[in-house]
Amino acid sequence: MHNEQHFSATSSESNTQTALRFITCGSVDDGKSTLIGRLLVDTKAVLQDHLAGVQRSGETDLALLTDGLSAEREQGITIDVAYRYFNTEARKFIIGDAPGHEQYTRNMVTAASSADAAVVLVDAIKLDWANPDLQLLPQTRRHSLLVNLLRVPSVVFAINKLDAVADAAVAYKNIAGALAKFAQEAGITVTAMVPVSALKGWNVVTTENNDQPDWCGYTGPSLLSILEDLPVTPAETDVAFSFPVQWVEKFHDSGVTTQGRRVFWGRVATGSIVPGQTVKVFPSGQTAVVSQVLSATRQPQNKAAGHSAGIVLDREVDVSRGDWLLSAEGAPEGQRQLSTTIAWMDDEPLVAGRVYWALHGHRWVKAKVQRVVHRLNVNTLAEEEATELAPNAIGHVTLALQEPLVTLPFAQSRILGALVLVDTASHKTSGAVLVN
Repeated sequence: MHNEQHFSATSSESNTQTALRFITCGSVDDGKSTLIGRLLVDTKAVLQDHLAGVQRSGETDLALLTDGLSAEREQGITIDVAYRYFNTEARKFIIGDAPGHEQYTRNMVTAASSADAAVVLVDAIKLDWANPDLQLLPQTRRHSLLVNLLRVPSVVFAINKLDAVADAAVAYKNIAGALAKFAQEAGITVTAMVPVSALKGWNVVTTENNDQPDWCGYTGPSLLSILEDLPVTPAETDVAFSFPVQWVEKFHDSGVTTQGRRVFWGRVATGSIVPGQTVKVFPSGQTAVVSQVLSATRQPQNKAAGHSAGIVLDREVDVSRGDWLLSAEGAPEGQRQLSTTIAWMDDEPLVAGRVYWALHGHRWVKAKVQRVVHRLNVNTLAEEEATELAPNAIGHVTLALQEPLVTLPFAQSRILGALVLVDTASHKTSGAVLVN
């Protein structure tokens, strides 16, 4: 039953041409750095002279490959999100290595918000593995719930250190059972579960290097094979067209009279755009017809969500950086009040009455905290009464905006449904906001 738990992504249906962005998360000392080191070494992404520099008493210390800051190496912990790049013949990968400590929840939120997949590492030796009713660590639950809250499309559980338990098959069966039960209760769709030994390299890059062919009673693919087959986050093409204007370029000496004299550059956020489409400018409300859609090399080309484009309209309309071009039909209306979920990152607590800058696309507006509705217990996501959000807390908050923003619920659009709050004095990013 646990061999290929819910393994849903198949090569035929998934877009595996694009680099896969995935994060590794789990508790402190679960072996995240070792796992990433193993992926880098076994896919030959690390040079020999680099390997020679991370020897400890004759053995390669894989964790040292990834703990990039000297402060991390001294403490033996990961304290920042580090991005690593490697590739196999099948695909390219970008790994976000997020810290496991509770006080770095914000780092994990940052890494997860743009990830296509999450590998949640579970340390077998920290659990009562011989007990079929074992309890998972709070950190495992918390990271899985956060990844689900941030709509990371694929979740893979990697059960690590099974080489260090007396009966690997029993441990894998019981831990996989506990994970499946938790995921079902929490409404988390699990893409795959895989038993691994990051230290020995079993089931990480290949399944051939184990002592036994069906170690732990598992006959499924290795972790890397699973990652090679995962789909990237699909572009939001099923939502009405929206386009945050990043840069306005003037055509000088343009003799063409059937179009405006400016190109609006940016990245299509949702939907798609073709010449002849009617768009409206937000916030002014003016409408115009698209006369050209240009690629980065200025070739006429239709563009869908996720791609950069230059848009020329059929007439002169007043558009500046931070404005949005929206589909004239079916686009969301501007909102002045938002019900949100906020992951709070500032050292000062979030309290009602404070005003921040909100950044949405390239548009800045002032946002006032109207009310802290609930704080979410990060270990269970249960709603608790609260009047403020402490650093690294997550909660439901009502925001009042000085000017409207065009948003959709985060569940519908990861792009239109996300904004950041920035402190007006220090200019530090204070909160990651998901629209409910």
